[in-house]
Amino acid sequence: MSRRGYPDRALRLLTAVVLTVLAALAIGSCRSAQAAEPKRTTVRVAPASALYRHRVEQAAARAWGVHGSPARLAAQLHQESGFRADARSPVGAQGIAQFMPKTATWIATVFPKDLTAFDPWNAQQAILAAALYDRWLLDRVAVYGGGTMSECSRWAFTFRAYNGGEKALNRERSLAYAAGADSNDWHQVAKFRARADWAHRENIGYPRRILLVLEPAYIAAGWPGSSPCQ
Repeated sequence: MSRRGYPDRALRLLTAVVLTVLAALAIGSCRSAQAAEPKRTTVRVAPASALYRHRVEQAAARAWGVHGSPARLAAQLHQESGFRADARSPVGAQGIAQFMPKTATWIATVFPKDLTAFDPWNAQQAILAAALYDRWLLDRVAVYGGGTMSECSRWAFTFRAYNGGEKALNRERSLAYAAGADSNDWHQVAKFRARADWAHRENIGYPRRILLVLEPAYIAAGWPGSSPCQ
């Protein structure tokens, strides 16, 4: 073997080492990117929803007529209790629609013909009560400052009021208005807080999950309805 062969052999060895290192770096980079990418989860409708589908469709029709979205009401009940008629929250909310006792007593006086002797533990009554309460809250969502409001924002405010009350929501909308933000846009209002931090996080997350995650899942599963946030 000539002396000239040694440099060639060393060069080939060095090239192989470099390629091996580059390959290792590429693999590591790929794995890091996969680890950084958030895991996607598939949302499935609650199995128990099949037991109540007819009642949900009836309630949506009673509250909204042909414009009702059973998928939206189903998404709300999914978020509230996972369609468990015996659900009880740590703060005392009851039943499939998670009515607080005082709210259950009050809503029966607003709709006496529909909710005679309303029992929040009665799933059929509670589903109808949730639909009627949603309609009542939606009709009370006001447009501030002569502006405009999308149907998506109107429903987001409705669900925030259902979850955390109208008073706190209206205070936060007023804070947004005073700060020059669009108080008719649910995304901008979400930046303003007039309640405990944990309660605010829960309240702004409530409509997001219903409108952007759960309702589309129920529609995809064959429930009638259409999303206002398309």
